[in-house]
Amino acid sequence: MAYTISADGLRKRYGDVQAVDGVSFDVEEGEFFGILGPNGAGKTTALEIIEGLREADEGTVSVLGLPPWPRNSKLLPRIGVQLQASSFFERLTAREQLQTFASLYGVPARRADAMLEAVGLTAKAGERVEKLSGGQAQRLSIACALVHDPELVFLDEPTAALDPQARRNLWDVLREINTEGRTIVLTTHYMDEAESLCDRVAIMDAGRILRMGPPATLVRGLDSPARISVPSGVLPLDDARALPGAGEAADDGVSLVIETRDPSAVVAAMAARNALTGVQIHGATLEDVFLELTGREYRA
Repeated sequence: MAYTISADGLRKRYGDVQAVDGVSFDVEEGEFFGILGPNGAGKTTALEIIEGLREADEGTVSVLGLPPWPRNSKLLPRIGVQLQASSFFERLTAREQLQTFASLYGVPARRADAMLEAVGLTAKAGERVEKLSGGQAQRLSIACALVHDPELVFLDEPTAALDPQARRNLWDVLREINTEGRTIVLTTHYMDEAESLCDRVAIMDAGRILRMGPPATLVRGLDSPARISVPSGVLPLDDARALPGAGEAADDGVSLVIETRDPSAVVAAMAARNALTGVQIHGATLEDVFLELTGREYRA
């Protein structure tokens, strides 16, 4: 199979820090691929090597069948890159920004209006970029990465610092981009985002890939109990601990939470006690997989 991206044994060191340590993965054509990891995991460095922005100390990488380093001018029209921090030309409107980016690739200026519509910014076409909201600026940044109609798009934490509504709106834009046949590589700190958008994810820490696969497959492979919760007062804590199939149980004064590997038995016993008011059942998520692999300690 011909892969859109093929990385093998990538390594990058900065002094005593091994930022990327033997990273290998392939991305198929049309795939939505996520790279996840805590701060300092090496996600951005690995991505910059693949984009051709940095040279690897060791290893090989192929993007659309070509080496990205030294900076490959043949790749530039075929890839789009949206970085963590977006920079725009000062005092230009959203339309003028896109027209400027289009001109760099020899793309007709009318393409700018098509891209503004694609990311839902037609009404803001005449607005100067410094007056756009955070979500609008992020969508404009993605439009700039797409204005030349690339085959492969790199998105480095595109929804960072956005409010929930702006994040969900941007998700819709990204799904549409992927549906059109583009391959997307995404880095994100949001596990729900990766779970919702990505066909496969690679979880990184300390410069290495710890686990890789479809989010649902990774979740199913986690040996984690289900959590059943009801509002405090619906069932006494001692009674909850005595339910058939119940494991650990705790009540924080707001919710009573029961961990169990046999949720059907617990729910049946709760129903017999008329204790299902406000019941919620939660299985494992990609966040549980992430924490199991990378730990729970805080990292600045």
